[in-house]
Amino acid sequence: MKIKIITTGGTIDKIYFDEKSEYHIGDPQIAEVLKEANITFEYEVVPLMRKDSLDMTDEDRHLIYEKIRSDSNRHFVVTHGTDTMILTAKALCNIPAKVIVLTGAMQPAKFRMTDAVFNIACAITAVQLLPDGVYIAMNGNIFDPVRAKKNIELNRFEVV
Repeated sequence: MKIKIITTGGTIDKIYFDEKSEYHIGDPQIAEVLKEANITFEYEVVPLMRKDSLDMTDEDRHLIYEKIRSDSNRHFVVTHGTDTMILTAKALCNIPAKVIVLTGAMQPAKFRMTDAVFNIACAITAVQLLPDGVYIAMNGNIFDPVRAKKNIELNRFEVV
């Protein structure tokens, strides 16, 4: 089984220049996380865009949709900003015969204290075990995007 990893940017790939005020979206961090974890499965990282999810458009979501739909792989992990992750997950729901898991982070992967590593691990495990469909892996849970929401005050995802 080969896992195709599509990166779109978001906090997981952010690099801050001064105490969380000025940042840019850096190189995809998932490859470094997987390298440090000494993983043994086959994967390919495809950097599709470097955007904060608040800047994502319907055209961006369509690009992600077409990239996954037209690919011969069955298993996909998409790294994505958390603010609009649910919108993108819902936009991918009509792709048949694929397992698609979106994940991200509330703190950049480059931070010492980050949820990125745990969320990536959950997404990688989920994509190997779940049936065809679209899912969100955040905060140790697997969410159906239709029933998920981001709780901004508590900085986590929850079931609606």
